Amino acid sequence: MRRRVLWALVAGFALIVAACSPAVEEAAPTTTEAPAVVTTEAPEPTTTTEPPPAIGSEERPIKVLFVPSVSAEEIIAGGEILEATLEAATGLQFEVSVPTSYGAVLEEMCASPDDTVGFIPAQAYVLGNDLCGIEVALKSIRFGYDVYWTQFIVPRDSDIQTIEDLAGKTWAYPDSTSTSGFLVPSGLFAQLGIEVGDSFEAGGHTATAQAIYDGAADFGTTFFSPAIDGDRNVLWDGDPANADVPDELVGTCGLDADEQLVCGDDYYPRDARRNIRKGAPDVIQKVRILTLSDPIPNDTMSFSPDFPEDLRQVIVEAIKDFSANDPEGFATAFDAYSWSGVADTNDAEFDFIRSLINALGIGPGDL
Repeated sequence: MRRRVLWALVAGFALIVAACSPAVEEAAPTTTEAPAVVTTEAPEPTTTTEPPPAIGSEERPIKVLFVPSVSAEEIIAGGEILEATLEAATGLQFEVSVPTSYGAVLEEMCASPDDTVGFIPAQAYVLGNDLCGIEVALKSIRFGYDVYWTQFIVPRDSDIQTIEDLAGKTWAYPDSTSTSGFLVPSGLFAQLGIEVGDSFEAGGHTATAQAIYDGAADFGTTFFSPAIDGDRNVLWDGDPANADVPDELVGTCGLDADEQLVCGDDYYPRDARRNIRKGAPDVIQKVRILTLSDPIPNDTMSFSPDFPEDLRQVIVEAIKDFSANDPEGFATAFDAYSWSGVADTNDAEFDFIRSLINALGIGPGDL
């Protein structure tokens, strides 16, 4: 009986405890946001750019350009000597070429602004300086002169006796960018009021001399350099009236054993007529000098506008050393242009040419 009462008390107590305990709440479901997806672009592949070959290396030789004032073969023959000499003196590599025109030389120098050297006349230099900033470094010396002249040439049997007689006559000239062949005579004609007849571009000083020899024009204009003797002494007294071969020697002119043009025993003409001597050994008998212009600044050695200054100085010094230490070799290398040496120069020395260009309205667009 006591046992039943005890179980009843225990059961009741358990019910009381259960009734007094707090109710257990269900946990609210939790929502977890998915992490934001960050898209990253794949890195662009990197390319390794090889540095350009060094200027003056075998892969990038320095370009040496000559104007085609005489035959390309004659220029290249001397150019190869110059190329070998410069390479030995500087350790740099060079490549000589003769573009087809004066304008083509300037175009190449401007298109290759940091690796080109040009042996160009005064007018081409001034136009190139205006066109893209070509810079002059040296001027040539011919037989002791740092200037030269335009010569007006006519058939020896022509009745033309004065420059005024050229009015209405057919004119052959080398190239429209030739200083002595075109610019200076054009300026002179303008000053004197001379109107020539037809005119044509012969394609170089040699071709101009040939045109007069062949009778293709009444007169031509080319460079003049004075005659020398066998020891390279100048045989001209500076008077334009005495620029041609003396009358008593004209009939004796021809080729010597070395195929050089000589009159008498020791009179060597050096003007543009000598350039056709091999095909026309009687050129002196057929073509005479009418007169000369005032002096013109000599041809130049000029550099493209961005040519490295350190390399420029090395090359300039090598040319000076070549001229001073091996004058015979230098004269052979530059025989086509009759250079016998070089001298320093600057842009101001070409103001005379610049004034002619401006007066005639000539600009880079006329190349």
